[in-house]
Amino acid sequence: MANSFKQLLPEDVATTRTLLHEAIPITGTIVSGTYDDDNIKTFSHGMFESVYDYPYLSSSANHIFDITAGYSEASALADSENSQNDKKMNIYNQMAQVLVGYDVSGNIQQFDSDGNTSTSGDYMQECFFINFSRLLTKDEIKKNSFRLDLYATSSNVNDEANREDLETVGDYDAQNNYLTNSPAGDYGLLYTSSVSPKGDIIGHVYYQAGIAVITASYFTGAFGDPAGPGAGNSAASARQINDQLTGSTITELANGWRYALDNIQFNNTTELNSTIYFCRANNTEYNYSSNPTYLSESEIRVKGNNPMADPVSYITTVGLYSPDNELLAVAKLSEPLKKAPSNEITLRCRLDY
Repeated sequence: MANSFKQLLPEDVATTRTLLHEAIPITGTIVSGTYDDDNIKTFSHGMFESVYDYPYLSSSANHIFDITAGYSEASALADSENSQNDKKMNIYNQMAQVLVGYDVSGNIQQFDSDGNTSTSGDYMQECFFINFSRLLTKDEIKKNSFRLDLYATSSNVNDEANREDLETVGDYDAQNNYLTNSPAGDYGLLYTSSVSPKGDIIGHVYYQAGIAVITASYFTGAFGDPAGPGAGNSAASARQINDQLTGSTITELANGWRYALDNIQFNNTTELNSTIYFCRANNTEYNYSSNPTYLSESEIRVKGNNPMADPVSYITTVGLYSPDNELLAVAKLSEPLKKAPSNEITLRCRLDY
């Protein structure tokens, strides 16, 4: 009779890694009006607001992302007279220390538009931050899948006719050109065009962290400013967005950003690790069963009273045991497999984690 247990050798075990992707579309109407803002949750601390896919008081609601804004202590806008000045600087510092890290002197580094923190560059000192929920991003955002449709000019957040200059920004070609110098993992640059040289860099997307950073200088019109975007005067436009950053609360800035949004889409990534065990039953193995019903008066039932017939059994279950013979996992076959000295069977058992 064959042994009840068979030791798995190194060549009987293999490991694999599979990346599963899911498309995530978020329309601007959900973010800015479908539910009359009942899906937008604000907080007494006023440091960010949360967006849900359904009125947040409903048990069916899912949290999809948070919006906040802030600026660096080194920004020309930083002033103790500003609305929520300390909170805006705290938001920027918190995001920067997590996503950019510290320099050799222990100072929090600022967001550099091209990601090259080793040299002084074009810093993004006033930013909007979109922190996506893990429910959407899973293990990470897939590179070269992140797209944002934004209105650069939004002179009246409640009137779609006054939203202009719609552009699609994205992490174009990020699967080949992403950066790794962030303590939070890989990140890509957000460009205003997919055509080389890909337009202006207006932010970053951090794939494992699930956070998008958008420079406030991208927006040429003040959020909700009834005077309009400055009639094409870039200096006036800059003053308008700067006035909003200094004079508005973070919640008001988040509301403005929501109404400047037309669409978000990306693919998330789930990393599936698997261990595959090849359980081999050679021709001389497992042709008998230890089941008490296998025998009837010391005779094998399945031989059909033919003493000359080969012994035969039917495999229905595979058990994976620890070295001390403790059962760890059980695999059930969809149907019994006939095992006899005339055949061999290899069963492929996969554990996903």
